[in-house]
Amino acid sequence: MKDIHEVLRRKQARYAELAKQIEMLQQAAEKLREVAPLLTENDDDDSAILAEVDDDVVQPSATAAKAAAASSTGQGAPAKPVRAPRWP
Repeated sequence: MKDIHEVLRRKQARYAELAKQIEMLQQAAEKLREVAPLLTENDDDDSAILAEVDDDVVQPSATAAKAAAASSTGQGAPAKPVRAPRWP
């Protein structure tokens, strides 16, 4: 049979450990609540920047298509291949 005092001591130690973990999680949740609005504001800015980058990437493709059409009809000088910008 187990000693009741030993069982009680272990349960109290486990309870104290869980209480510390709960406190740490509550602190982390509070910090996340503070940071979340900043992240949503940046999402709007990021989508605008990505739209600009997409426009820049689409334009060279359109230029290459026009050059290929001009060279296939025999108009103008031979077109140089247009490379899309490299992103890291």
